[in-house]
Order: sequence, then C-alpha cells, then structure tokens
Amino acid sequence: MADRRSQLVTRVRGMLGEALGATRTRLSTAQAELTTARERLTKVRRAAAVVPERVGAQRDRRLAEIADRHAARIAELARRAADAAQREAPGAASTDWTRWRSTPTRRAEPPGALRIGTVRIPGAEPVPALVPLLDAGHVELTGDDREGCDAVVSALLLRGVGRADPGAVRLVGYDPEHLGGGLAGFAPLGTAGLLTFVGPGGLARLLDDLVEQIRRINETVLAGEYGSLRELAAATGRRPEPWRVAVLLGGDELSRHERGQLDRVVRTGAACGVHLVVRGVSLPEDPTVTRVGAHADGARIGGPTGLPVRLDPPPPPALVTETCREVAARVNAGPAPTPFTDLLPPPEQMWREDSATGLTAPIGEGPHGRPVLLTLGDYPPHALIGGPSGTGKTNLIFAWIGALAARYSPSELEFYLLDFKEGVSFARFAKGRRDPSWLPHMRLVGINVNTDREFGLALLRFLAEELRRRADAAKKHEVTKLAELRAVDPTGHWPRIVAVVDEFQMLLAGRDVVAREAADLLEDLARRGRSQGIHLVLASQDVRGIEALWGRPALVAQFTLRIALPKALRILAERNDAAQSLPRHHAVVNAESGMAEGNQVARIPSASDWETWSELQHRLWRMRPQDAAPARLFDGDAIPRLADAPDHRALTAPETGHPRAPVALLGEIIDVQARSAALRLPRAPGRNLAVLGTRVDEACAVLDAAARSLARQHRPGTARFSIACLDPDADPAARSLYEDLADDAAWYDEETVGELMVEAAEGLATPGTPHYLLLFAVDAAAGALATRIGRRTGLEELRRILHDGPERRTHVLAWWRGVARMRADLGGPAARTDQIGAWVALDAHGGELGSSLYPGTGGPDWYPRPWRGLFFDRAVHRTGQVIIPYGPAR
Repeated sequence: MADRRSQLVTRVRGMLGEALGATRTRLSTAQAELTTARERLTKVRRAAAVVPERVGAQRDRRLAEIADRHAARIAELARRAADAAQREAPGAASTDWTRWRSTPTRRAEPPGALRIGTVRIPGAEPVPALVPLLDAGHVELTGDDREGCDAVVSALLLRGVGRADPGAVRLVGYDPEHLGGGLAGFAPLGTAGLLTFVGPGGLARLLDDLVEQIRRINETVLAGEYGSLRELAAATGRRPEPWRVAVLLGGDELSRHERGQLDRVVRTGAACGVHLVVRGVSLPEDPTVTRVGAHADGARIGGPTGLPVRLDPPPPPALVTETCREVAARVNAGPAPTPFTDLLPPPEQMWREDSATGLTAPIGEGPHGRPVLLTLGDYPPHALIGGPSGTGKTNLIFAWIGALAARYSPSELEFYLLDFKEGVSFARFAKGRRDPSWLPHMRLVGINVNTDREFGLALLRFLAEELRRRADAAKKHEVTKLAELRAVDPTGHWPRIVAVVDEFQMLLAGRDVVAREAADLLEDLARRGRSQGIHLVLASQDVRGIEALWGRPALVAQFTLRIALPKALRILAERNDAAQSLPRHHAVVNAESGMAEGNQVARIPSASDWETWSELQHRLWRMRPQDAAPARLFDGDAIPRLADAPDHRALTAPETGHPRAPVALLGEIIDVQARSAALRLPRAPGRNLAVLGTRVDEACAVLDAAARSLARQHRPGTARFSIACLDPDADPAARSLYEDLADDAAWYDEETVGELMVEAAEGLATPGTPHYLLLFAVDAAAGALATRIGRRTGLEELRRILHDGPERRTHVLAWWRGVARMRADLGGPAARTDQIGAWVALDAHGGELGSSLYPGTGGPDWYPRPWRGLFFDRAVHRTGQVIIPYGPAR
C-alpha cells in the first residue's frame, strides 16, 4: 500500500516536475515573446510617430505636383487661346495700340472677330477678348462705365476699318446726344463717302435704309444661290458688297415702326453684311447679338454672368485720325484692279468654247460680284471703246483678248491688231527677241503705224477680201450666217475674226483718198461682217471731230457695243454721262448703242504688265497646233532687210538660159502680208525704173535691193551689171554693191559714164546677155552726158537705151534727184515719159509727178515721209503702193 503510495507520489512528483519544467519553459517563451512584442510596440509607436510627417510631406509634394500641372495646363490653354485669337483676329484686329497699324485683308476675306480687351488668367499671359462683328452679328453696350463703352466703340470701328480692305467698311453714325462727337475721330472717312451722320429724328430713315439694303442684297446679290455674303465670298473669291456698320449712340424711346425695323436688321442683317453697334438702345434676344457690359467694378462679355474682361484703353486720337486719312486717300485714289486670273477659265477648260454663234467672255467684275460678259456675234457685232489717255484703254484690250484667247482655240478665233499710236505694247503678241513665244490666235500685229495710214487701209482691204471669200462660200452652200456655213462645211477653216484698231481716228483723219476709202471699207465691213463672223473693235482716246466717222450714221449704228472708260466722251448716248463719275479701273459696258438703260459697270483687272500676260501667253503657246505660225509683226519704226524677205528667199536662177521675166524687188509693201514690191522686167517697152528724190540712203537702198534680187535670178556670168555712181554721198553703197556682184559688175564714174551709154547703145544691135544699168544720181552727169561721143551725146544714147533697151534685155534702173531733172534728161518738159514704166518717188510730192507719170490729173495723193516711197508700175497698178525700202545689205 505504502509502495503504491510512494510510487504515486513519485509519479505525481515527476509529473509535477515535468509540468513545472514545461511551465517554466512556456513562461520563458512568453517572457521572450513579451519582450519581442514590447520591442515591436516600441518600433510601431516610433514608426507611427513618423507616419504623419511623411504622409504630410508626400501630400504636400503631390499637391505641389498637381498645382504645377494645373498651372502648366492653364498656361498651355492660355497660349492656345491666344494663338486661336491671333488666327481669328490677326494683325490690326487684335494688336495692342502701342504696335498697331492697318493690315488690310483681301476683300473676299472677312476680317474676323475684333478685340476689345483681355481676359486675365492667373499665372498666364492675358488672352485677347474678341467680339464677333463683321459677317457675324451685332454688339450692344450696357453699363454705367461711359468711358469703357466709348473705348469699345472706338476699338471695334478702328480695328474693323484697319483690318478690312480700304473702302470695304462703311459707317453710319447716329449720335443725337453729342451730334456726332462720339465719332469725331473718324470724320476723315467722310471725304471718301465711308462715314455719314444721321441727325436727331433721322433714326427711322436710317433703319429703313438698312432694311432696304438687306432686301436688295438678298434679291439681287445672293439671289437664292448663297445664304450669306460670307458664303458667297468663300465660294467665288469675291465680295461684291461692303460691310455696313450703323453706330447708334442713345436717343429717345423707339417708336413701334423703329422697333420693328430694328428687329428686322438684327435678324437678317449679319448675313448681308449689315451690323449694329449700339449703346443706349436695347436689342432683342438673338444669337447674333453680343452684349458687353461695362461697369465700374469691371466688364463682362455675355451679360452679368458672362466672361469677365479687362477693357483696352481707347485708341490714341492721332492714330484714329491718321488711319482714317490714309484709308480715305486710298479710296479716293480709286480701287485697285482685280487679278487678271479672275477672267480666265481653269487650265483644263481652256479652248473648250465653240465660236459658231458668237464670242462671249468676261471683261471684269460687276457691282454685285458677278462677271460682266462681253459678246460679239450677230448682236452686238462690233465694239467701240473710248477713254482719255491713262484711263486703261490698252489694259482693257489686253484683258478682253486674254479672256477670249483662253476660251477659244486658234481654229475658233483669229486676231488682227493695229495700234496707230507710238508704242510697242502690242508687240508681245508676236514672236520677239525677248520672248520667243507668241499668241497662237494672232495673225497680224501692227505697231508704230501712226504715220502709215496705208497699213490700216491694207488691213481693211484684206478683211474685205476675206468677207467676199466667206460670202461666196455661203452662197455656194445656200446659207447666210457663219454658224450655218460651219454646219454645212465642217472641213472648212471659218474662225471668227476680231480686228482691233487702237486710235482708229488716225486712219480716218483728213479728207484724202485714204480716209475716204477707209471709211467706205469700214462701213461695208460693219454692215456685212456680222453675218460672216468678222468683228471690228475700234478704240480711241477721244472721238470728237472725227468727221469721217460721225458723218456716217449708218456706220456708227453698227457699233452697238460701247465701252466707256472714266471721263470718256461721245462713246455713250448723248444724255448718258455714266462714264463721268467712274472710278479708276472701271468701265461702263453698254450693248444698247450707249443708251442709259443698257449700262453695266465693270471693274477691269490688271492685264497689261509683262509678267501677268506672259504666264497666259506661254501656256497657250505650249498648247498651239503643230502647224501654227507666228503672227506677222509690222513695226512702222523698223527697216526691213532684203535677206529676210520671203519673196527674196524664193528667188532662184534657172539651170539653163535666162529667166523669162526677171523681178527686181524694191522694198516691202505696206500690206498685211510681208510682200515685196516687185518690178517685172520682161522684154517689153518701158520696163525701166526711175527712183525720184534727194534722199541718198533711201535711193541707194532701192537700187541696191533691185540689183541684188536680179543677181539672185542669174547664174554667175549670165548677166551684166553696169554701176555708175555720180554722187560722192552714194559711193559707199554703190561700191558695196559692186564688190558683192564681183565679176558680173563693171564700175563707171562721171568721166566714164558717157562710154557706158555708147557701149550699151551699141550692144542693142546684138542682144544677148541681160544687161542692167544701175545709175546712181544720173542727173549729176548732165554735163558729161551732154558731150558728143561719136554721132550722139550721152543723153541721146540714154534716151535710146530707155526706149529700145527693154525689148533687148537691157534695162535702166536710175536715180534722179528730182522729177524736173529727169524730165530734162528725157528731152524737156514736153518729153514723153512712157519709157519709164515704173518709178519710186521718195521726197517728191505728188503734184510734181503730174499726169505724164501718173494716171489722172494732179498726180497721186502722196506726201513724203522718212524711209517711205511711193511705187507705181503703169503696167500693173491703178494707184501707187507705199513701200519701205530695204535696209542696207551690210
């Protein structure tokens, strides 16, 4: 029992010891954990103490980053807003007053919004505060800050005037309180009609006028095609109407009628360029109305809760006055011409028009922005252009020619151009040294023909012959009009012809044969040319006193298309004075014979400067047909050369024998074609030539050209040229000819000329080789030829040669320095002159030639002028031909 107890005790003690050991172990572990926890608690408490400081720093850093990003974003948005404002209101529309100046835009472009102040953004540059006005809406000013309102009015008006094209903004002021004093700085605009004032009681009339302008623009300008002038300008590049800004500064309570008209202007005005800037007058609620409130505590755009702005100070008074004076001066000087390209079709549409029924092309822009068209056809068939020097007549002709040439190909249209005034502006249509291109439609260009009226007559003769040719073709095909002829004869060449004669009164001046025949031809061409597609365009600075034209009412009546430039006289009908008030670069176009009801005003583009025209001409030149030839250029101041003459280049020598009728070329005929005056020398009586006059160079030139052209028709050694020079002044030219003819020529002087006569006379008995006697100043050898050599004197031998020589291939080409001297050498005043079959008169007057040399009585109608001669061949001519002697060969 005791043992079990002891065992139990021992076991209990063991168990208690184990429990005590385990407890002590757990206690130790718990104490260690407690220590660790306390240490962790200490760390946590220590860390917890640090967290608020770190979180605060992080929070502050994040807030700073957000603030920086916000400020940068605000600055970027402000910069973008400033850039957008600059694009919307460039130049004068938004520049501050310290750097402000006028920066006009193109008329078709709206000036955009206008600055009245700035929007202040903290931390960013101020942004311009813009107000939409022109082509956008209306502005109403409210508030107790009178000076601020006045500053807004001045800023809007000056910026609008300075940004728009001069004259494109017109102001109307209604200021019953200060009687216009609020707009006094803009008074210089009144001198150009850009500013008008309406006095007290005139508001109703002002609003009525604005409503009428809106109605007119909607009906005649927009005409249902466009919704607004801004849309029209964007589509066409033209703005036909100015902006009209009515400034209403207070007044009495509006009547019912005035309120109704004001409401109409607000609703419909912006689309038609009619705008209101008002103070003291309430405008109705409308999207086009912008309200600016100016109060002592600040200004806002858009009402009491709108955008706060800081208003700009008013523009300096000197700046306002100076700007308005400059604008008025430019407007008074007249509007600038429109671009020439406005008249031209797109490149891909050039030469697409058909001229069968007529020619139609724009000449400029009308008051409503629509092109003014000129037509030449059955009606109107011909045109008359008038305007004083400097009003743009040549420019108008250039513009018209360019507009037509761009639309009609050379197979549809041909030009013949003649300029009687001194100048070479039309020479650019022909091939030149400076520019090898030419206008493919141009067939003839005559310049510097002020002394060569015969060239104008030659053109009319050429057109009359072409009219006859077309009329014959029409009869053959049993038709009457060009359109019908082209329809039945599509393979024929029947383009319309436009002949332009500038300063045409020179052709009709005087009462001589040239004027009478020219007037007759003009009347016939004007009457019958319309049906055959031949159209005349006559231009003049002033047509007063042209009896040959105005004395023929039937002729004038054919020119139903009249174009009057500023201050033109007697182009329009007697009581039609529309041209007297025209500005520069404008013309009155009238297709009703000048009657006032037919008036159209056109703004003519600038077309006559070299660069503008050259671009079009080069484009058309590159489009020319392969067989196109340059126009014939006749320059009255130029001396032609024999080597360049087509007739001279065509001369050749026969392979055997002699030419049947050699041709002596004497000079260039004043004619449409570049033909040579040719004297045929067959074996027939009288085939000799006399050159009459005292001009050495011209006489030598005629004989030189004759000899060289004859030599070209003979093979070397088959013809003889005997050159006798009896005037020392002619020696250089005669020597040059002698040297060039080489072995075929023989030289004689005063001492040996008698021997030449005897030798030539004796040679008549046995004719063989053609023999040409070239006698320079033969009358100077009168003494030597009076001496007998054998049975006869030299003069008697000369007369024998003249009489019998041509039938034996011996021809005399002689220069006498006077008609009387020639008669003396031929046997005296009563001597026969029929052995002189042809002559060229230089400075010999027509009356000197008499009936023995020229058919009829009194001699030819010939008045000498430098480097011109009158050629008459009794075997060919009815009247003389005016020629230009060919220039020296060397």
